[in-house]
This record gives sequence, C-alpha cells and structure tokens, in this order.
Amino acid sequence: MRSGLVLALLLLALGSAVEARHTLAKIRRDDRSLILVAQPLGFGEGGRLNITVSNFELWRPGNASGTKTGPFHKIGFFITTPAAEGQLELDLAEHKCPLDSKDITITLFTFDALDPESGAVTREFRLADMLLDYTGGEFSLFFANCEQDSAIDFNIEVSLYNVRGDRIDYLPVGEDMLPFIYFTMFVLFTTLGVVWTGMVIKGGGDSHKIHYLMIVLITFKSLTVLSQAFMFHTISIYGDAEGWNIAFYIFTACRSLLFFVVVILLATGWSYMKPFISDKEKKLLMVVIPLQAIANVAIIYLDEFTPAAESWFTWRDILHLVDIVCCCLVLFPIVWSIKQLRDASETDGKVVRTLVKLTLFRQFYIMVVCYIYFTRIIVYLLESTLPYPYIWLAAAASELATLAFYIASGISFRPMPAGANPYFQLTEEEAIELTKADEDP
Repeated sequence: MRSGLVLALLLLALGSAVEARHTLAKIRRDDRSLILVAQPLGFGEGGRLNITVSNFELWRPGNASGTKTGPFHKIGFFITTPAAEGQLELDLAEHKCPLDSKDITITLFTFDALDPESGAVTREFRLADMLLDYTGGEFSLFFANCEQDSAIDFNIEVSLYNVRGDRIDYLPVGEDMLPFIYFTMFVLFTTLGVVWTGMVIKGGGDSHKIHYLMIVLITFKSLTVLSQAFMFHTISIYGDAEGWNIAFYIFTACRSLLFFVVVILLATGWSYMKPFISDKEKKLLMVVIPLQAIANVAIIYLDEFTPAAESWFTWRDILHLVDIVCCCLVLFPIVWSIKQLRDASETDGKVVRTLVKLTLFRQFYIMVVCYIYFTRIIVYLLESTLPYPYIWLAAAASELATLAFYIASGISFRPMPAGANPYFQLTEEEAIELTKADEDP
C-alpha cells in the first residue's frame, strides 16, 4: 500500500500529459527562456507537425495580471536538430534569441500570430515545405521567450507524425520497427517459458520453489513484451495507446518485482541450498524490490510526459539514479554468499562441496554485473549515439540481453539431480589442488 501511494503521488507530480505523440501541456508562470517541448523525433519524407496554442498571457514584474497584447515577435516556437542544441545554450549565454538564429533553427511562428480575442492559434507544418532537398531528419521542438524579465502562461497541444502513402503513422522513423521487435521477443520468451516449464515438470522432486517462481517471471516477461507490441502498434495507427499502456504498466510492475526477487533469492541460495532467508536478506528485499518496481514503472510513465514540464528533467535524473542504485544493491546478496562460502571453505571439512558452490556464485555474480552494465549503460549509449533510423536496435539489444540472461540463469540453476549439473563440476586443476590439500597433514 505504501509503495502504491508513493507511486501515485510521484505520477501526479509529473504534470503535463502526453498521449503517444500528442503532447498536451500547461505552462504556468514559467520564466525559462528556452523550453524543450518535444524531444528529438525522427521524421520521414512526409514528416509533419501540428501545433495549437491557447490561453496565452505574458507576465512582467510589477504587473498584477498578465497581458495578451503584443508585440510578441520575440516569443514563439522553432525546431532544430539535436546536433545544434549545444549551440543554443551558447547563444542564450550571449543573450542571443534562438528565434533569430536562422543558421541552426527554423522558426515555426511567433506569438504575434495569436488571435488577441481568443489568444489561440493553430498551425500545421510540412517539413518538406520548409527545407530544401528534404528527405527526412531528426528534429526537436522548442519554445523560446526572449522577452527580458518575463514569465508566460499558455496551453499547448502538439501532434507529431509521418505520412506514409495514404496513411498517417504516429511512430517516428526508427521506432516503427518496435511492434515487430516486441512481438518477436514475445514469441521467443513464450518459447523459453514452455521449455522451462517442461524442464521443471520433468525434474519432479529435483525442482524447487525457485524454479516455479521463475516460470511466473517468464510469464510476466512474455506478457510485458506482448503488451508493448500491441501498444506501439496501436500508437502507430491511432496516435494513442488505447489502454495498452495500462496493461504494460501492470505487467512491467509485476515483472520488475519478480525479476529482482528471483535474482536475490538465487543469489542467497534460497530453495536451492537453504530453505530460509536471513533477516539481512529480508531487509534488502523490502527496500530494493518496492523501489525498483516504482522506479521502473515511473520511468516508463515519465516518457509519456512532455519535457516542457519544469520538473521533468529532475524526475528523470532521480528515477534513473534510483534504478541504478537498486541494481547495485542487488549485488550485495551475491557478495554475502560468496564471502560466507569462502569462510566456510576455510573452516569446515567439506572443501570440495563448498568450493563448487563458491564457483557457482562467482559466475552468477559476473552474469548479473554484465547484465546490469549492458542494460543500464550500453543500451543508454546506443540510444544516445545511434542514427535515428536505427534507434530500434537499442530496444532489440536490451531485450536480447534479457533473453540471454534468462537462458544463462536457467542453464546454471536448472532442476537436475545433485552432482549431475556440469555447472557444479570442478576443473581438473581445481580437483588436483584440492586432493593435495586433503593429503597435507
């Protein structure tokens, strides 16, 4: 209940809503000179933007109320490429207005176009009409307020889409492959789930509680990627997730909870070598699991909000930091298990049995570290550096890494008779060293 309340409060605090590529934002008494309205988006040859602004007011120091009368030629919207965004910051530092930087920006319209009576304006823009030799590109949408010592109020609705033939596609170039990617992953995870379930059933008495919990985890992972596939497919056609995002949030929360529960339980040997969880491990579970679930769902939900909200970047950084910290905390049970096994190998007479368990957990530790590093660091770098038509490769890499981690964990901890799992076998060199150690007085 407490975790759900925290998540609800967090989501309410985020502000302006985005439905797919339809951005709905309310800006209130905002004195920022530059506001990112829409993050870099890949447009094809038929790329278009539709912008509606209403309820505009300009606030100046000493004025008790806002004004709707111009001139407002220093306030408006423009687009630019991601490569030029760094220059915008330099121009602002030199008190240059981005609306005047014709070399790096394309001004869409200024607020002089607003109807003084209604304070509203609607404009549609075709990128092919504004750019010479245009065949596609990646652009960000910005709002600029170059009026000194002023703040602004307005409501904005933005639609970003591509026209392909006689069809409107609301997915940007680079993300139009995502429905296929996620449905393919659904097939692969479902196949993995069927194979794993068969192994658990066949294992009979050698199957432990953790093996059945892993079946549930794979099931929720399959449902997660299936809901993603339908969500992006629906967005592509209608511009809105039509409820599939809700299913995605639910399955993601369940999958996040189960994933870290399974990793921690495997790392502590629960149900596999010992039928209990220590108090220290219980406390870690109580802290890491709720935080990880909240962070995962909130990060996804945050992506559906416009960065025009003043707190958007702050929440993004906080949530990603929480996610990384939780991933690092998951490593502690593995370290504890390795330390306990190392100490046991030095004190008891069952050196061989203890050493093979130690080898198991060392390799599992390396697997978890590699998985976290790849999905949190490498995938982020791919998203940041890949050309926009190939951004789908980052999502594919993340899902394939998850599939590989599931398969490797399943092979390592599969239900088999004691001593039959090759993962527990010592190398010849280790066996010789242990034999010598036993023969020494």
